[in-house]
Amino acid sequence: MRKRSKKCLRISAESVKRERRMSILLSEDEQQIIDRYLEKYKISNKSRWLRETVLAFVHQKMEEDYPTLFGEHDMRR
Repeated sequence: MRKRSKKCLRISAESVKRERRMSILLSEDEQQIIDRYLEKYKISNKSRWLRETVLAFVHQKMEEDYPTLFGEHDMRR
């Protein structure tokens, strides 16, 4: 995986206890794609990678969809 920047806040394992479980089902093809990706980029912790990837995507979408006082068209004028 890539090196983390110093700006990135790293939460210690002691401060966050993960008690909620999520399960997903993948097709054989989807599983192979993920396994190849993890092998190519030498990612050893699949759970952490999947959690960070999903949460980063959700965070990005929430930032894009954040309501504003004015519409995009009005702000570009």
